Amino acid sequence: MPEYQDVGTCLSFDYGSRRIGTAIGEARLQSARPLEVITNTNGTPDWDAIDRLISQWQPTDLVVGWPLDESGEEQPLTQHVRGFIRRLAQRYSLPVHKSDERFSSIAAQEVIRHQRRSGQRTRRSRHGDVDTVAAALILETWFSLRTHS
Repeated sequence: MPEYQDVGTCLSFDYGSRRIGTAIGEARLQSARPLEVITNTNGTPDWDAIDRLISQWQPTDLVVGWPLDESGEEQPLTQHVRGFIRRLAQRYSLPVHKSDERFSSIAAQEVIRHQRRSGQRTRRSRHGDVDTVAAALILETWFSLRTHS
């Protein structure tokens, strides 16, 4: 596993067959925020959009949600994520870490519902909102696991 850095900007990905949610966070602050949705067409991410994010944020580490089912077994999507991780590492020469993403989409939906009820979110949610919030939760989970290990 690549070595974790205490400080630095981390970019995370919630890989999906059609959309990839992204989020940015600071390891030092242990917090992340949703960014944007990247299209994924037939297993080919919009690499130009990812290039722009890498250029804009200059991350020290990349974190990718690792899809497992409730019992911890790999899902059919896991093989695609494995290839995505390999391509990220080759393309950007940055450490790429996996983070268990079980229940991240459910938690993201709950975050969005709470934001709507509290008035923090006034516009109608889009499909991609869940993906970007899930990417932020994946990154925050990864931060918290790193500080407790």
